[in-house]
Amino acid sequence: MKRFRLLRLAALALSTGLLLACSQTPTAPDVQFTTIKGEQGRLSQLRGKVVLVNFWATSCSGCVAEMPKMVETYQKYHGKGYEMVAMAMSYDRPDYVMNFAQTRQLPFKVTLDTDGKLVEAFSAQFGQVMATPTTFLIGKDGRLLQKYVGEPDFAAMHQLIEQELQRS
Repeated sequence: MKRFRLLRLAALALSTGLLLACSQTPTAPDVQFTTIKGEQGRLSQLRGKVVLVNFWATSCSGCVAEMPKMVETYQKYHGKGYEMVAMAMSYDRPDYVMNFAQTRQLPFKVTLDTDGKLVEAFSAQFGQVMATPTTFLIGKDGRLLQKYVGEPDFAAMHQLIEQELQRS
């Protein structure tokens, strides 16, 4: 009887701990942005979708190298409830960002973080963005699923995207 009671208490403690851990996962900041095409948006408008936010720069060789895979990921999942916002760093020249996006026909939202407020908001919520590329995968509920510094493992990231897309 004592053993059963101890097991029940242990199970209750474990489930309570898991619930608290899940509820303490930070949510994405509700930043407002303007795309290079002049479209206004808020991150909260993308709730209900799996969202990838990528901080990048045209001068970052890793960012340039990963961009074709970002395009492939977007094309693979966009019709299933996936969205991407590529946020160019404040030190990146706007004309370089525009040229990069146009010549590579980037199909997702591209923004300019001209005053650094976007990176500041994400840093406050999820920990410093200290290098590019830094990427945040955000779940349908606005909570952080994964933070990547450097190029993500795209196969593992795709699995995580697929799991979240299937979640109701």
